[in-house]
Amino acid sequence: MNSYAHALTPEQATKLRALLEELGFQFAPKQYTLFFAQKNKLSVAVYEKGPKVLVQGKGVEEFVQFELEPKIFGEAKLGYEEVHVPEMFEAHFGVDESGKGDFFGPLVISGVYVDRGIARKLLDAGVQDSKRIGSDARIRTLGQIIRKTAGGLIETVLIGPARYNELYEKFGNLNSLLGWGHARVIENLLAKKPDCPRALSDQFADGRVIKQSLLQHGRKIDIQQRPKAESDIAVAAASILAREAFIGWLERRGKELGLRLERGVSASVKETAKKLVEKSGPRRLREVAKVHFRTAHEIAPSAYAAPPPRGDWRK
Repeated sequence: MNSYAHALTPEQATKLRALLEELGFQFAPKQYTLFFAQKNKLSVAVYEKGPKVLVQGKGVEEFVQFELEPKIFGEAKLGYEEVHVPEMFEAHFGVDESGKGDFFGPLVISGVYVDRGIARKLLDAGVQDSKRIGSDARIRTLGQIIRKTAGGLIETVLIGPARYNELYEKFGNLNSLLGWGHARVIENLLAKKPDCPRALSDQFADGRVIKQSLLQHGRKIDIQQRPKAESDIAVAAASILAREAFIGWLERRGKELGLRLERGVSASVKETAKKLVEKSGPRRLREVAKVHFRTAHEIAPSAYAAPPPRGDWRK
């Protein structure tokens, strides 16, 4: 185990800083953190957002078990996941997506089957929500581990920008498109593991979208959605596979175009989009980007209409 992340309360963050000082950690400034400290080959960063703690390096497991858990959290969790969250070790699919908030690139939805044995191996390998992993190399390493551990009981549906734009125009909103994509992944997983009792994903839309799609194809499974579902090991593994496929697509397509296709909707993303439109015309955006984003309208207003105000799927 070479990394560990966990949410903190402000009080716990203050207490952790005092503990690190007591243990002789050396503090140094680091962007986006409340504090960052190192000792030997172990680093502890507490990020402003959350806040949350990220422990990395040599001796992570020992630090968590003998310092962080008893002295900051007041309870033992590492290695006791089967006691605290037994449902995570029951047979189920975890489903997650990548790319939905990025202007360039596809929407990728992945699913992973876990049972008790697979879940434990993935946890021991350091699998966690892809948003907690800043290194593309680490994403790829974990992707290989997940594929080896889960065998063939994984599935990825990559919806390239051209197809994505067609489907978005057909469905009219992202939540319906996501529901359709999740249903495709679950259907394909059920073909491999038909006795799997349930599927878990993040709370992104009305779960009936997925259920209705599955029922049309004669598939029945308990569909569960909840906030922070990525804390589940199967969903976390799915998030890594989806992210791996997403960044791989960006790199391949960028090389073909001779451009760096960056993530998100930053100013540099807009500059790249402008260069592409100037070189190949506004229609080219449909092949590499999600044109319902406001960015497309800002870059080529005559070709792409401004998106309507966001609605609320809960209504």
